[in-house]
Amino acid sequence: MESEVAAATKSEAETPATYIGLNTRARRAKLTNGFRLPSSQQKRSTEKKKQKSHKPVFDNKYSQWKTLVPILYDSLSNHRLVWPSLSCRWGPQFEQASSTNQQRLYFTEQTDGSVPNTLVVANCEAVKRQLNGEACSPSVKKYKTIIHPGEVNRIRELPQNSKIVATHTDSPDVLIWDTETQPDRHAVFGAPHSRPDLILTGHQDNAEFALAMFPTEPFVLSGGKDKSVVLWSIQDHISTACSDSKSPGSSIKQIGEDSNKTGGRSVGPRGVYHGHEDTVEDVSFCPSNAQEFCSVGDDSCLILWDARTGTGPAMKVVKAHDADLHCVDWNPHDNNLILTGSADNTVRLFDRRNLTSNGVGSPIYIFEGHKAAVLSVQWSPAKSSVFGSSAEDGLLNIWDYDKVGKKSARASKSPPGLFFQHAGHRDNVVDFHWNVLEPWTIVSVSGNCESNGGGGTLQIWRMSDLIYRPEDEVLTELEDFKSQVFSCASKQSSRD
Repeated sequence: MESEVAAATKSEAETPATYIGLNTRARRAKLTNGFRLPSSQQKRSTEKKKQKSHKPVFDNKYSQWKTLVPILYDSLSNHRLVWPSLSCRWGPQFEQASSTNQQRLYFTEQTDGSVPNTLVVANCEAVKRQLNGEACSPSVKKYKTIIHPGEVNRIRELPQNSKIVATHTDSPDVLIWDTETQPDRHAVFGAPHSRPDLILTGHQDNAEFALAMFPTEPFVLSGGKDKSVVLWSIQDHISTACSDSKSPGSSIKQIGEDSNKTGGRSVGPRGVYHGHEDTVEDVSFCPSNAQEFCSVGDDSCLILWDARTGTGPAMKVVKAHDADLHCVDWNPHDNNLILTGSADNTVRLFDRRNLTSNGVGSPIYIFEGHKAAVLSVQWSPAKSSVFGSSAEDGLLNIWDYDKVGKKSARASKSPPGLFFQHAGHRDNVVDFHWNVLEPWTIVSVSGNCESNGGGGTLQIWRMSDLIYRPEDEVLTELEDFKSQVFSCASKQSSRD
C-alpha cells in the first residue's frame, strides 16, 4: 500500500514524527530488539569509534535553528524515516502544473535484517512558489519499493535518463536499475531480491561508495577497496536492459557474498585504473569529457585520470588533506575547479592548472566551517561559485567562494565564504542533492541512531531567496515593500 509522509510547514515549532510506512511487525522488531548502525556507516571512517558523540552539539544547534525557520526558508519539510538512509537523489519530473511540479525522488532504507534493504522511489511535490508569494511544503509519497540485494550505500541517476539509476552495495559490482519498469515489491522478511537490469563487473573487492555518472553520455565510474577506479560504457545496454531483467533466460550472477542470485546481464569494464594505495572513497567525471575523471581515497590522495593516456594517474596530489578523503566533485561550470572533503573537517578547492605531474599542488582555498568529518560535497547547478558540504557535525553548509576575501559586517563572525547553514538534522548528514529542475532546492538525509531513537530523517528545503539573490536587488525590493506598507498605513490613517 502506498504510504504518505506528512510534511512539516514552516510555522511548526517541532518537526513531525511521521513515518514512511513499514509493517507493524518490522517497527516493533526495530524498537524492541535494538537497532544496529548499518555496517557501511560503521566502516565509512576508520576513526569513527574514537570520535566523541556530537549529540549536545546537534541539540544546541537544532534548538537555535528551529526558532529561525520562518525567517531562513522559503520552504521546508521534514520526514521521519523508519530506517536510516545513506543516499538520496532527485529523479525526473513527470508532471507540471501552474502551482506545483511532480518529481521522482530516490532514497534508501538500511534495515536491521528484519525486513529487506530497499531502494525507494517516491513521488515528490517539488517546491514551487505560489501566485500569492507563498511556498508550498512538498509532500512525499512512496511510489515504488525495489528490494535491494544488500545495503544501498550510494545512488546515482543517469542524467540523460534519470529513470535509470546505479547503486553501490557491499559487493564488487555496480547495479543498474530502470526504476520505471522494475516491479513494485512488498518488503517483508524472506522476500526475494529485485533483479537489476544490468550488473557492472570489474572490481576485485567490495566497491561501496565511490560512484558517478557522466552528464551527457552513459558512462559509469566507480571506486572500491581494491584501490582501483573502474570505467564502464552502458550505451549499448540501456535500451534493452529492462527486457533482459524480466527475461526467463537472463543470466544469473552472484551478488557479493549473498546466497541469493540476482538476474541481470553482466557488463565488463572499459578500463581499470590503478594509482591509489588505499580504498577509493569517491569519484567524479570532468563535466566536458568522459575520458577525464578524478578520485579520492583513504590514502589522502587526489588523483586526476585521462583514459586516453593509459591506466595510470595523469596527476596525483599525494597529500591533498591531512586525513582520509571522503568526497570529491568537479565543477560543472568551470572544468578547472575541483572540490574535496575530508576527515580533517575541511573542504578544499583545487585548480587543476596548479597541479603538476610530480604531485605538487596546493588548494586555492581551505574552507573551515565544520567540526567533524566532511561526508559529501556538491557544486550548485544554479551558480558556478556556490557549493554545499555536509558532515558528521549535523550541518549542511552552503558556500560561495566568490565571497572569500570580501568584507561583510554581517558575516564577520562566519568562516570566509559561508553564507548559509542548514542545521535541521540531528545526526550525521550523510548525503544531499541539489535539484537541477528547481534551483536552490535541496534534499538531504541523516541518521537518527543516537539522538532520536533510531531511524532517519529526510528533509526537502529551500533557503529564502533574500539570502542568495544580489544584495542590491534585495534592498530595492525591500524598499519598495516598505513604501507600500507606509502607503497603506497612510491611507488607513486618513480613513480613520
